[in-house]
Amino acid sequence: MVLVTFFCYLFKDGSCNGLQHYAALGRDCLEAAAVNLVSREKPADVYSEIAVRVHDIMIRDSNEDPTTNPKALLAKVLIDKVDRKLVKQTVMTSVYGVTFVGAREQIKRRLLDKGLKDDDKLIFDAACYAAKVTLDALGEIFEAARGIMNWLGDCAKVIASDKQAVRWTTPLGLPVVQPYCKTERHLVRTSLQFLALRREADAVDVRKQRTAFPPNFVHSLDGSHMMMTALACRDAGLRFAGVHDSFWTHACDVEKMNQILREKFVELYSSPILENLLEDFQKSYPGLTFPCLPQRGDFDLQNVLESPYFFN
Repeated sequence: MVLVTFFCYLFKDGSCNGLQHYAALGRDCLEAAAVNLVSREKPADVYSEIAVRVHDIMIRDSNEDPTTNPKALLAKVLIDKVDRKLVKQTVMTSVYGVTFVGAREQIKRRLLDKGLKDDDKLIFDAACYAAKVTLDALGEIFEAARGIMNWLGDCAKVIASDKQAVRWTTPLGLPVVQPYCKTERHLVRTSLQFLALRREADAVDVRKQRTAFPPNFVHSLDGSHMMMTALACRDAGLRFAGVHDSFWTHACDVEKMNQILREKFVELYSSPILENLLEDFQKSYPGLTFPCLPQRGDFDLQNVLESPYFFN
């Protein structure tokens, strides 16, 4: 008889984790419920919720006169193709700075998968329309999150417009600098051909500094949550591994890890993160004026401790 040692890891994933962090930052009750920060019998599915809202908008548009409203024809073409899969990638990447063009290409690929291949112009127009409706639906449901994203981007623009890179410190004390600078193009003539060389210049890239800061800041928060969880698991004698918002441990320790990751999320967001960030900016860039903090709701973070589908 041969004895084989087998290590069985189980993992728990966040529920649209980027939006979970924004919901905690904004303390918005509706957003918190949409991404499972509160206890409920069945898990909330934000992708399906957005798909339903997109479908409702398209039904409304399809009833318009196509001779006066071009969206009516596109809505009629797309109504039967709207589902969770169509909007999922765009919703997932919205908190990480997806642009309209990026959303359009994501949805275009899904439409091609669904068999919409007859007319290139129709596919392009339909993807543009569906991307706009999806982003609009996201803005309606996650209004507080969008406000925080805009505030972060506005702060970064203030800094970058002063020809400085955005710097901040994570809740765990890690200093971070965005390295985005403009590039310079140089042509080198040889006996055979011209070579085009690109190199980074000294001037900061204002657009990249602005668009990259919201997702980078949220990544610094989800990374802090993972590290806090990892350290607490180590102290509790648990083996831990993690990839982005997927936390792993042995099957026998899953319940303990579940408890720890919830406690650490509450601990992380019990500190005034946005206030600390603004204060950090004011100290690091004393000559600049930053916009006021966005308003926040009254969601009680303690609800996370009892939410079975927060990480599931």
